[in-house]
Amino acid sequence: MIKKLIPIIVLSLASTNLFAQTQAFKIYNKEGNEVRFESMVQIAGQHEVVFFGELHNNSIAHWLQLQMLKQLHQNGKEVVLAGEFFERDDQLNIEEWLAGKMTDKTFETESKLWNNYLLDYKPLLLYAKKNNIPFIGSNIPRKYASLVSRQGLAALDSLSEEAKRYIAPLPIEVDKTLPGYVGMKDMMHGSGMNVDFMVEAQAVKDATMAYSLFDHLNKGKQILHINGSYHSNNYEGILWYLKKHNPNTRMLTINTVEQENIHTLEEKTKGTADFIIVLPSDSPKSY
Repeated sequence: MIKKLIPIIVLSLASTNLFAQTQAFKIYNKEGNEVRFESMVQIAGQHEVVFFGELHNNSIAHWLQLQMLKQLHQNGKEVVLAGEFFERDDQLNIEEWLAGKMTDKTFETESKLWNNYLLDYKPLLLYAKKNNIPFIGSNIPRKYASLVSRQGLAALDSLSEEAKRYIAPLPIEVDKTLPGYVGMKDMMHGSGMNVDFMVEAQAVKDATMAYSLFDHLNKGKQILHINGSYHSNNYEGILWYLKKHNPNTRMLTINTVEQENIHTLEEKTKGTADFIIVLPSDSPKSY
């Protein structure tokens, strides 16, 4: 009898192990306790702004963003979608496309698209368009962030008033003692670049993304903002600037990481966000 049971037990264990290896993601709270996606969305629905921090090239993360947008909208929330992946000077193109005044082809030709827009971000925009959800392109135009990385924040003073419309109001305060910025400086030490200017370039992105949301706060709507995790991890970056403007805004953060083993949250990641999505290291990438 025992001999007959052994192959069954082995097969059962193999099946369990195979299932464990093929799970696409796990979600944990900041303490490292596993939670369901639906529970995360339910809690997110109680906050005015949700920062969904992503790994830019992980397609599973982008699919989860779409599912969150759908559930927030279907739960009766009046949602505003916003994202780092469009720059502020593309806003007119975005609004004309959403209004049906521009074809997909024209929009995608005239706008500054990230190279994974079609695969990873267009599904979000299509859902927004179909359901009359506003979209905010929140990022600073890349050319101005690049200018800061080469010459520092002071270089923005020489820009025209037209150019300054696409940037958070000057002067921009930067707290270079924030752990995220300190970590960035440490990581770039010895690179040959001006690390203070690079931190200022990061900060002007954070400040501008926060500024892009100001007009949409306190209006009974929920903002789902898509950004690289490093812009919202540890409640810094965009959140630091938004809190300075409106300290009472209820905000929730999501961090996305990859691990070889998704069945436990690595200690270094605990506390980096309200929720942490853990994806397999070999999950599909768009680039």
